[in-house]
Amino acid sequence: MRTGSPTHDPDTTTSLDGLPREPAAGAGRRGLRGRRTHRASRVQRRFARRLRARRWRAWRRVLVLVALVAAVAGGVWLMLFSSLTSVHDVSVEGVSVLSEDEVREQAAVPLDVSLATSDLDAVEARVEALAPVSSVEISRDWPDTVTIEVTEREALAVVEWEGAWRGVDGDGVLFRTYPERPEGLPLLDTSAATPAEALGEAATVVDYLPAELLARIESVEVGSIDAISLLLRDGTRINWGSADESAAKLEVLTLLMEQEGRIYDVTAPGRPTLTK
Repeated sequence: MRTGSPTHDPDTTTSLDGLPREPAAGAGRRGLRGRRTHRASRVQRRFARRLRARRWRAWRRVLVLVALVAAVAGGVWLMLFSSLTSVHDVSVEGVSVLSEDEVREQAAVPLDVSLATSDLDAVEARVEALAPVSSVEISRDWPDTVTIEVTEREALAVVEWEGAWRGVDGDGVLFRTYPERPEGLPLLDTSAATPAEALGEAATVVDYLPAELLARIESVEVGSIDAISLLLRDGTRINWGSADESAAKLEVLTLLMEQEGRIYDVTAPGRPTLTK
């Protein structure tokens, strides 16, 4: 009677007669050696990959450094030696008394030279030498333009000087000529001995006055920096003194002129006088 097939042990082999047989000792050693060889090969491959990655990182740093050096060298060449960044144009802004061509001629900016090495300080000094120029800013406008931005002086009064009408700014600089006396600018009554500081002080006084008072002024008498008087069209005289304490002087004068008078003196605003 068959009781069932014999069980099969995976750790045994079967002989030709069908009986189980233990594996040979050599076969076990060969299997162990194979597993060790496989693990060693896997470790070697992993090490080789890491070595290649390390070498690639080193080369990548070298390549990045070379690229940076090349970029810097190219930028230096472009800025200093390329015709693309040479000066081809001079732009002038902010002028009305002067013309743009007058400023360009005075600036004398060298063309077809590197914009990066252009001597902008020298250009600035030349433009500032023009009388109507109060201040100037010179800048590089890449890739090929020098920009000159001018702030011109503002005439606050006019003076008759050497047979011509000349505008005077707050620094006492005579900077422009008018073909005839301009309306709206008080006349400074001066002499050949009047210093520029006194002219500037008088112009500063004029600049502080309100429009309604300016409209009544015929001339401004300038004796010295501390002796400035306003002569009105109706013959009234206002002794102002210097430009110091102009706010207080104007406040006192406003109250004082509520009374009729021929001479108002606010030279010392704390002790004003009125002559009828």
